[in-house]
Amino acid sequence: MLATASLYGQRQATPAPTPSPPTNSPGTGSRTGSTTQTPTTSSGQNLPNPDVTRPVFLSGKVMLSDGTPPSESVMIERVCGSRVYHEAYTDRKGRFSFQLGQNNGLFMDASSSDVGGRMPGMTSSSGTGSMGSSRSAEMSMMNCELRANLAGFRSETVSLALRRSMDNRDVGTIVLRRMGNVEGLTISGTTLNAPKDARKAFDKGHEALGKGKLDDARKNYEKAVDEYPKYAVAWYELGTVRDRQKDAEGARKAFEASIAADAKYVNPYDGLAQMAARDQKWDDVADITDRILKLNRFDFPRAFFLNAWAKLNQKKLDEAEKSAAELIELDTRHQLPRVEQLMGVILAQKRDFQNAAVHMRRFIELAPDAPETETARKQLAQLEKTLAANGSQTPEQ
Repeated sequence: MLATASLYGQRQATPAPTPSPPTNSPGTGSRTGSTTQTPTTSSGQNLPNPDVTRPVFLSGKVMLSDGTPPSESVMIERVCGSRVYHEAYTDRKGRFSFQLGQNNGLFMDASSSDVGGRMPGMTSSSGTGSMGSSRSAEMSMMNCELRANLAGFRSETVSLALRRSMDNRDVGTIVLRRMGNVEGLTISGTTLNAPKDARKAFDKGHEALGKGKLDDARKNYEKAVDEYPKYAVAWYELGTVRDRQKDAEGARKAFEASIAADAKYVNPYDGLAQMAARDQKWDDVADITDRILKLNRFDFPRAFFLNAWAKLNQKKLDEAEKSAAELIELDTRHQLPRVEQLMGVILAQKRDFQNAAVHMRRFIELAPDAPETETARKQLAQLEKTLAANGSQTPEQ
């Protein structure tokens, strides 16, 4: 019989990762003692080395389908398979410009999807470094595309697969098309009424946040809400900055002020849900994510994940399975592959060991290098051992 605690039970201490041995950078040679010869002309002058650092810059603009720029700053994302890299924000005219891979602080690995806490036995992932050379930068564009992220809208994408570092930096226009049948959005109507000084402070806050200057970002967002207390988006951004600065109480108050300013603005609910998940307040997580999914079930897939996770901890297994199944159906690009592992845990607790094993294998296939994959392999081994002991591929009654 499969022990529930061993599959999804007590939190286990995770040893610190062992540092990887140094590896040779592109163009530095692969054998010990070897040296790289710099190409020279007949007169002895150095020629450009094709492997030296040559940063890749990209620019473009985001427009709504009616030809107008979004009223909110929009996140520009680079999507490479199941991984999503947050690269830059647009300005008030919808324009963006950035160096590829430079914005390390806004990296997210969808294979592990740090949702503000972790399942027992799991570890969180860390960010990634910037691109070290033109070759590595160009490699980072293979099988990747650029898109805009604004909830309530579907984004067209721009393929980066054939781009090179010397190409024209302008990728053109990314068009956002509004989706119907959603009550809640991440674009708040309060922004349209923001006075000039408040909007100016907000823009400065975004600029500072993009550079990783959290103190400056916080100061400017606070100035924005002082100038305009109903500035829902500024309250939300202030909450995210405070949360990153480990000011949990300040973050919570900012998110609540954002909701008070615009109850249909979904982002602050998401912020509160992540904080509650970190604190393992499962009743709160369930209530908040139920609200998110009622407002907008299309643009907040993480809400399905957190909802399923909360319902699992509440022992509401049927509801947990339903939320996980809906996320699996919606997440056609597998940006949250952890839901497969979570579904495996839910089904194991429902004693459907056969299908639990199917989902565990699927997670390992989708995210073989994710930090949680080793735990999933152990969970799968438990499931296979239980199935073999039962002598049947059917759930134990």
